[in-house]
Amino acid sequence: MTLAVDKLLRPMMVIAAALLAGACDLRRSAVLDPKGPIALAERDLLFDAFFVMMLVVVPVIVLTLAFAWRYRASNTKAAYAPKWAESLRLDAFVWLVPAVIVIAVAVLVWRSTHKLDPYRPIDAAVPPLEVQVVAQDWKWLFIYPDQGIAVVNQLAFPSGRPVSLRITSDTVMNSFYVPQLAGQIYAMAGMQTRLQLLADQPGKFVGRNSMYSGGGFSDQFFEVLSLGPADFDVWVAKARQAPAKLDAPTYTALTAKSRLHPITYYSAVEPRLFDSIIAKYTHAHHAPAAGTPVGAAPRR
Repeated sequence: MTLAVDKLLRPMMVIAAALLAGACDLRRSAVLDPKGPIALAERDLLFDAFFVMMLVVVPVIVLTLAFAWRYRASNTKAAYAPKWAESLRLDAFVWLVPAVIVIAVAVLVWRSTHKLDPYRPIDAAVPPLEVQVVAQDWKWLFIYPDQGIAVVNQLAFPSGRPVSLRITSDTVMNSFYVPQLAGQIYAMAGMQTRLQLLADQPGKFVGRNSMYSGGGFSDQFFEVLSLGPADFDVWVAKARQAPAKLDAPTYTALTAKSRLHPITYYSAVEPRLFDSIIAKYTHAHHAPAAGTPVGAAPRR
């Protein structure tokens, strides 16, 4: 008996220790170490959902152990009454407790869905920094329309200032994700999604594609820099001094598949490049029907 218990307890102790060590390593658990208000709200939502689930899980585990102990074969004092018609107390417990939990989760999800809408602008005293994001194989392109620059695999912005991202893909579906700053949102060819970011303080973070997109998926990371206002101006000036310019031929070459693409700066960008990337996947849907004069209004 002692040997059997020892064989059972040892694996359980190893698993518990591994889970505890993993939970304590916040450097690897980026979701649990938020650096902005959006990521903080999402972490709190994760905790709230976890505690609501524990309202079901913990009583079930406790009652399972209690029933197993009370009605064990050696306990001759436990009453065994398998024949009964109904129990109002049991019916109330079975129906009311889950109903209360479902209502609580529904309210939580409803409020959080509107509060954490990725399209909802962040309230701030300063206007957001506009950045256009393009997913490629297997890298990320960031275009700064107001600054007239573009960067591959590096996203920089001033800390304390909201960042409004317009996101699309020039390949298969990707998923843009910076765990310490905001939730993930999909990047799809011919479509545009939006995401709002805000970092409370300067720092360096890691972003990635969180959806499998082919052989180079595991290397599709990008650097995220939250800089002070003066440092951000220096970063923009550095990009503007880069010899490369992101014109149409250069962009075509950039779309070729590549792994671990180095951070690359472009001092100028082809006008309306982001819109043209979306349009090249949607023009077929808007092409005039056969026999329709050029310039005629499309039929609806």
